[in-house]
Amino acid sequence: MLASTLLTASLLITGAAVPQVEAAAAAPDIPVANVKAHLSQLQSIATANGGNRAHGRAGYLASVTYVKGLLDAAGFTTTQQSFTYNGATGYNLIADWPGGNTSDTLMVGAHLDSVTAGPGINDNGSGSAANLEVALAVARTGFQPTRHLRFGWWGAEELGLRGSTYYVNSLTSAQKAAITGYLNFDMVASPNPGYFLYDGDNSDGTGSGPGPAGSAQIEQTLAAYFTSIGVPTRGTDFDGRSDYGPFIAAGIPAGGIFTGAEGRKTAAQVTLWGGTATTFDPCYHSSCDTTSNINDTALDRNSDAIAYAIWTLAAGAPPTGTTVWSDDFETATGWTAGASDTATLGQFERGDPAATTSSGVTTQLGTAAGGTYDLVTGAAAGSSAGAYDVDGGLTTLLSPSITLPTGTLTLGFSWYLAHLNNATSADYFRVRVVSGSTATTVFTQAAAASNRGATWSAASVNLSAYAGQTVRLEVAAADTGTASLIEAAVDNIKITKA
Repeated sequence: MLASTLLTASLLITGAAVPQVEAAAAAPDIPVANVKAHLSQLQSIATANGGNRAHGRAGYLASVTYVKGLLDAAGFTTTQQSFTYNGATGYNLIADWPGGNTSDTLMVGAHLDSVTAGPGINDNGSGSAANLEVALAVARTGFQPTRHLRFGWWGAEELGLRGSTYYVNSLTSAQKAAITGYLNFDMVASPNPGYFLYDGDNSDGTGSGPGPAGSAQIEQTLAAYFTSIGVPTRGTDFDGRSDYGPFIAAGIPAGGIFTGAEGRKTAAQVTLWGGTATTFDPCYHSSCDTTSNINDTALDRNSDAIAYAIWTLAAGAPPTGTTVWSDDFETATGWTAGASDTATLGQFERGDPAATTSSGVTTQLGTAAGGTYDLVTGAAAGSSAGAYDVDGGLTTLLSPSITLPTGTLTLGFSWYLAHLNNATSADYFRVRVVSGSTATTVFTQAAAASNRGATWSAASVNLSAYAGQTVRLEVAAADTGTASLIEAAVDNIKITKA
């Protein structure tokens, strides 16, 4: 994180073989132990090179070499871009994941350099290591998003955003236009952490104003993740102290996470997040910014949030084309319960949902994906999280009949499945297409014995196999265990023809 004196201007999816499922996979859990292993390597590099990883020093180039080696082995296409500042050579490392629409590129960045005073493990080994492990998770899972994915590790940030500015300035106008979003992660594990998101929509009404159009969506996406794990967030201004600066100056939407630097946590923030009314990072820009200067919980949460944002935002825009049929549930359109339903509580219904949490996990969202109403498993909150969740087995709702034209057809919808760690893999949310007497599963998300907070996700399914037929859609949720807590919802269903 650039010091204030150096400010610059500025779903795990399974389904039948037919039809093809094109829904975005759920983001993986990022093992915090892996992220910490990268931090240990950066610490060792600093220790072996005069105690820092600063611009122009051997420790910085060794840091670049470490990150590049892992990315090359994982299948990324890497470019080591050199620049000169203060008579010393600096480096940016750019890593592209093959595939995706290169005219719609989502870029993820963090500065890799430290100050000369210390090894820079929180500032900014934390953001660099978290981004590295998320990039490796992209490779491990074979993630193939609609948007092109590019990662950047910047040099000489501590001397005035020199590396990221050099990179942006090196791009043609067309290349800048192709970067349609930039995520910045600078200090994500401060020992006395706050959970700040860059204020893309200027809802806080302070400082420099909103980011370029699209920045609000980035902020909202990150906020949705933290809501799902029951962690409150607050806005932080685009004040020019990190590498989003040159991207914003080029009109590129931006956002990211920040856990605090030399500022002091207020009493209200202590109430909000815990910790003490002292500095967020007492070792900021100091020799004690070592692997001992890391909050593991913040590092874990923020690494998972980075993955969630990438998996969500890289999925691309919702289906476009002529709308064949849609339902946003703002009015009743005649969905009916299935004759074979067995659930005794928490049956699917069209309702205005009430927010519900259990042990800090959001089990039901209090807002629909759009408008006021959605299809939800028991809209009321009740006296406890388990009062209106699914109990006793299966609950379904069946749409009115839909006559599909010929052509390329796409089903899109918003959905979530929430559960606590008493769930099993036999519990699920699913969508089926019913044609005549045959019902085919086209989307399913199984539960697991872990906490999964409610957060809206988008899905897209190819329905071209049903062109020319009259079908109905069935949404379902099932609690097959006697003690499971299961909630699900669906909204904004649309079938389009390309």
